[in-house]
Amino acid sequence: MIGRLSGILLEKNPPQLLVDCGGVGYEVDVSMSTFYNLPGVGERVVLFTHQAIREDAHLLFGFGNAEERAVFRQLIKITGVGARTALSILSGMSIADLAQAVTLQESGRLVKVPGIGKKTAERLLLELKGKLGADIGATGGHAVPDAQSDILNALLALGYSDKEALLALKGVPAGSSVSDGIKQALKALSKG
Repeated sequence: MIGRLSGILLEKNPPQLLVDCGGVGYEVDVSMSTFYNLPGVGERVVLFTHQAIREDAHLLFGFGNAEERAVFRQLIKITGVGARTALSILSGMSIADLAQAVTLQESGRLVKVPGIGKKTAERLLLELKGKLGADIGATGGHAVPDAQSDILNALLALGYSDKEALLALKGVPAGSSVSDGIKQALKALSKG
């Protein structure tokens, strides 16, 4: 399997690249987030890759970092989500945004991505829950999903339903600490 390419960027035709690695040109499909962070044509590029071998094609998908490739691999494990759909998701939202949507179970954010319908969005949220969240979202430099995830988990542990906990969490200001967030959420729940 091809796991990484290092070479000269020959062509940029979104979403496809042509990378020369020692005289061999590799066609690589990339997400738009990776595409926008590429160097200019003729410059050296390093991509983490995922190779997909099908009956009718050998395809390479490239990513600017290992984290994005790991999320891509999580996405393509989900029934009904192919490589093109996974690239579309990674093009339509950042990894931190995806992690936050999963943590908060917000299907509305996923439905905005072209090619994602309501049922696919709900399947994504269900299957990614616990696999994609605070650990990946934190590396994007966003502490908010971590605190909100901890607050949500605390409310669930106290016996509140998912719906009640998520509703209470929406009233907690962004950037609140876990302890303050839990207090505010409990106050909101006691009023309801």
